Amino acid sequence: MIIGNKEFDLTNRTYVMGILNVTPDSFSDGGCWNNLDRALAHAEKMKEEGAAIIDVGGESTRPGYTQISDEEEIERVIPVIEALKKEIDLPISIDTYKSTVADAALSAGADLVNDIWGFLYDEKIAAVTAKYDAACCLSHNREIPVYENLVSDVIGDLTKSAQIALQAGVRKDAIILDPGVGFAKSYEENLTILKHLDEFTRLEYPILLGTSRKSVIGLTLDLPKDQREEGTLVTTVLATQTHCGFVRVHDVEKNVRAIKMMEAINGVK
Repeated sequence: MIIGNKEFDLTNRTYVMGILNVTPDSFSDGGCWNNLDRALAHAEKMKEEGAAIIDVGGESTRPGYTQISDEEEIERVIPVIEALKKEIDLPISIDTYKSTVADAALSAGADLVNDIWGFLYDEKIAAVTAKYDAACCLSHNREIPVYENLVSDVIGDLTKSAQIALQAGVRKDAIILDPGVGFAKSYEENLTILKHLDEFTRLEYPILLGTSRKSVIGLTLDLPKDQREEGTLVTTVLATQTHCGFVRVHDVEKNVRAIKMMEAINGVK
């Protein structure tokens, strides 16, 4: 798979997408990086620690979040994306579900659209992604979280998202799927998704797992969001064992180390 100017060996490896929230209110690190200099420094640090992609987000999507205007989101992310493209030689992802934000971000140099609504919220975003020949990560989400069979239903919804992308002209080899841990699922349902992660990695598309510091870890370990690193590492090892292509995390260095150890055990050099 090629994202931006980088090639990814998704047959053998698991890559880290580093989270760069340029927001004042994200659930874990809101306000930490919403200054251009701090954002660039943190992105450079994540690159040094082994991140393969930097995921820039301008709107918090924590539970109960307040939606901001497209204009405000664009004002937050575009200066950061433009600076990253000049300073850091890594693919840049834009974490948005809005077509106007995606258009502005891709025009500024972003290489991937990371949509928590799997192209289902904004009917124009798939075409925008195709227009720039960009990659996409399509996460599972639902307005009404009612399931007959959780795993089968999530797979069905993700398949629908992939079809929307393909019909809009997104290349099949540019599509990543995310089972959406933390979105439209109860605590028990999030654990079920993790237990059956191997069923998702049998699909035709690479899988990204995003569990970093999320409530499924906090509830299991009874820990606040700033103490969920070990729980996140366990899910990263699980992702590597089940051949996920990507993990999206806040703490890059330790997750990269966990992946390297797991890959060594699996004979990946």
